[in-house]
Amino acid sequence: MDGTLLDLHFDSYFWLEHLPVRYADIHQMDAKAAREWLHQRIMQEQGTLNWYCLDYWSRELNVDIVALKAEVADRIAFRPHVQGFLQQVREAGLRSVIVTNAHRGSLSLKLARTDLADRVDAIVCSHDFGVPKEEQIFWSTLQEVEPFNPQRTLLIDDSLAVLASAKQYGIRYLLAIRQPDSQSPIRDINEFGAVDQFNELVPRGLKDV
Repeated sequence: MDGTLLDLHFDSYFWLEHLPVRYADIHQMDAKAAREWLHQRIMQEQGTLNWYCLDYWSRELNVDIVALKAEVADRIAFRPHVQGFLQQVREAGLRSVIVTNAHRGSLSLKLARTDLADRVDAIVCSHDFGVPKEEQIFWSTLQEVEPFNPQRTLLIDDSLAVLASAKQYGIRYLLAIRQPDSQSPIRDINEFGAVDQFNELVPRGLKDV
């Protein structure tokens, strides 16, 4: 979802800019020192469910992460052409499911600011499974609650680690996003097929998936 359907800039800005300033203010620290410490501490959890868990970070940092995110919620936005793509999927008669590592607190904030929930058939949160998409057990658990044929499934994700996990599970069609954050450079991606904007997908023929 984040960096795929929604602009990752909201999350990047929050964790890299807004949180360090507010954390320093709340805990009466030097802003630069807070930024450096937060970066080191957060990176320790990369690839784990804790990395995405707002409850975990609220406890660890002794701040209300959801409330702080709400302070900059005006930055939540769709990536270009997403609405049109999702409409094409619906008109093609295909089932669309968001599988996200986003915590429920963050997910609720984003759904309140967009009509994303109305544009897809279901939303599955990895926190409900207790494992992130980077782990194989996520996909087998997903299969139990949202049955799918890996050979006829398309997964689009901004995370190369998630795409690698999906490939290992056997999902056939995999696409990466070149520019998850609209304020960051476009990435060179060689491991998977990749797109910049979703209007690139429409001519390919969704019914072939």
